[in-house]
Amino acid sequence: MGGGQGPFKREHSERAQELEKQYSPSRWVIRMKAEDVVNTFVGTGSQATRKARATRRSQLDVPYGDGEGEKMDIYFPDEDSKASPLFLFIHGGYWQSGSKDDSAFMVNPLTAQGVVVAIVAYDIAPRGTLDLMRDQVARSLVFLQRRYPSNKGIYLCGHSAGAHLAAMMLLASWTKHGVTPNLQGFLLVSGIYDLEPLMHTSQNAPLHMALEDAQRNSPQRCLEVTPARPVGPACPVLVVVGQYDSPEFHRQSREFYETLHRVGLKASFQELPGVDHFDIIENLTREDDILTQIILKTIFLSL
Repeated sequence: MGGGQGPFKREHSERAQELEKQYSPSRWVIRMKAEDVVNTFVGTGSQATRKARATRRSQLDVPYGDGEGEKMDIYFPDEDSKASPLFLFIHGGYWQSGSKDDSAFMVNPLTAQGVVVAIVAYDIAPRGTLDLMRDQVARSLVFLQRRYPSNKGIYLCGHSAGAHLAAMMLLASWTKHGVTPNLQGFLLVSGIYDLEPLMHTSQNAPLHMALEDAQRNSPQRCLEVTPARPVGPACPVLVVVGQYDSPEFHRQSREFYETLHRVGLKASFQELPGVDHFDIIENLTREDDILTQIILKTIFLSL
């Protein structure tokens, strides 16, 4: 009776190790050490948020629901208009970290162009489940639509786990909310759209996803089965990935784009050169950044 691993166990172990690597974005960053990446990202976001709160009119911790975690920060352009375009940002952090309080990267460049920016908070794991987070994002959109009924369009942007939650809004049923948000654009940045691979990584520890949870919350799978959706064929859905995102993030983004295209949505795919999973968002503090320009173009071309 020999010890050691059989071929199946060894293969399973190697696959788990590879998935762990593929779904660890900091390990693919080339501009600094992996252990410094997240701290730099949070620091940049905190600094941008402090600046936004110091220089822009804002309403902070606005409740969009009854839950303790259901708050958003709203930042306004200089000109007061109830008919402005609205940009709603959902932060990432693998559904278990991150905060609206260090996510106002894009506030100054967008408000300078007349866009109202809302940064939404949601209950991260283990307190929040994926189903709850999805419902909270839907409620935040309904809240904005009710508060600003004459808006010139809501543009929903999410990063990483936030891109997943934004993508789930393509499947939302607005009838139960009694109002349909005026969604005019989706910007999905370095997202995950099929959650099943994450079940085999350490990222699942606080999420406790079983197979049915992963499938129910995977927009890639849900759109293939239920192509009915609450946005019109003219609503652009831009899937963006950084050059230095991992191969799995590239695969997920491209396959989701292909699915969007197949079910008749106005989808486009873009790989941004020279950026990784983190500075693709950090750079939104700059008005001349390529993604900032893409966002502004998406908003103002559709007005």
